[in-house]
Amino acid sequence: MNGKKRKQLLEGPILSSLIVLAVPIVLTNLLQTAYQLTDAFWVGRLGGEAVAAVAIVFPISFLAIALGMGFSIAASTLVSQFAGANRWDDVRHAASQSMFVAILMGLLLGTLGYLATPNILALMNVPANVFDSTQAVMRLAFLATPFSFIFITYQSLMRGVGDTMKPLYIVLSTVILNAIIDPLFIFGWGPVPAMGVAGAMTATLMTQALAAFIGLYILLQGSRGVSINAREFSIDYTFMKRLFLLGLPTSTEQVLRSLGFVIMTVLVVAYGTVETAAYGVGANVMMVFIIPALGVGMAVAALVGQNIGAGKTDRAREAVRIGAILSFGVLTLAGLIVFLAAKPIVHFFISSDSIEEVARSVDYVRVTVFSFGLIGLQMVFFGAFRAAGSPGVALFLTFVAQWLLQLPLAFFLSRGTTLGVEGVWWAGPISQFVTIVLAILWYFKGTWQKTVLTKEEQLAEQVAEEILIEEGVRKM
Repeated sequence: MNGKKRKQLLEGPILSSLIVLAVPIVLTNLLQTAYQLTDAFWVGRLGGEAVAAVAIVFPISFLAIALGMGFSIAASTLVSQFAGANRWDDVRHAASQSMFVAILMGLLLGTLGYLATPNILALMNVPANVFDSTQAVMRLAFLATPFSFIFITYQSLMRGVGDTMKPLYIVLSTVILNAIIDPLFIFGWGPVPAMGVAGAMTATLMTQALAAFIGLYILLQGSRGVSINAREFSIDYTFMKRLFLLGLPTSTEQVLRSLGFVIMTVLVVAYGTVETAAYGVGANVMMVFIIPALGVGMAVAALVGQNIGAGKTDRAREAVRIGAILSFGVLTLAGLIVFLAAKPIVHFFISSDSIEEVARSVDYVRVTVFSFGLIGLQMVFFGAFRAAGSPGVALFLTFVAQWLLQLPLAFFLSRGTTLGVEGVWWAGPISQFVTIVLAILWYFKGTWQKTVLTKEEQLAEQVAEEILIEEGVRKM
């Protein structure tokens, strides 16, 4: 990063710096989310049972992907360190080892998941009327796992050497292709048979495979400063240890989140197809509005990390304050709009003549809006803790939020009161509120900004922050 950009982030207006950093991150993540939104739109034309099948599969699929997310972030950090030191042989070795791990993990999890799909669905007590369609979708999702791992790792490696545009172009192209072939495989046309809900996952599988192969080709060609060598696809135990130590905390946090999501889905599935479909619609709506919160949180993390590193703790705290106000205010306003427009939003995700299906979905969407502003605050504070070198705080609060609050509360409210399935829905906002109170108390305690990192950890944090900042500033 050049001196002018660094000076802007360390001395310029905080609000403008946050916006400059957050906007491109939000846009990129929204583009990637277009896969799910496209599938949700077309699957919604098939009715509540199809929506329920996708809602059941999503948390299981995300659980598999979560295992690889932390290691891809670790790969980006390692590649960045070596590139910054002009150690290009080490860049190639790190990239090759990281891609080797991604391929092995993807194949292992994909194969195990494919074989275990009937047992997973049985454990989730999936209703008989959607069992077969859900099984078909879940098996296709597991077949896509290796390709997802490969492309996620490709993105991380390219980001590690400062190239964020090529992955963005690939995502844009495959999203457009997915939007074209989705209805083709779902409803059929000419020689292409109608596959129903499985058609949506087939289209996603094909486009993700295409993205993965393009990514591998680019890395094998060695463009943009990073390359892989298939001859180095063997186990280097020293490197593997370093990769796992760096990636384990993030992967653990993501796995905790996704496992919690799986259990929440199991609680809802017990109430039938209508409630499961409603839960799926609410999850899709929530996903759209979590992305802006994630963008602001990442931007705050970048500013906090840079300013704490420069000894400007007061400016770091001001970045958190402004980020919290911005994220909470925007998402609370968005929640109000969604509350008022819940019915047309539901009709986007589900086309049904059933008054009950629409009504239940509207009810759940209106409950989710109470989480919007709270999630915005959570992303900001968690980002600040990580950037200051205290990722354990975010991991601990994630555990408290989901495993000590949300899950027990969901079970008690749904089974021990007259709320029924609505108890599962209300457990989210209630646990989010308690978690934010704990995060704010921890924040004002002040110890989060006094963490002393080792030299290696400082370098890893600095590199990760600079990747994010460089990505945001260059795209604007």
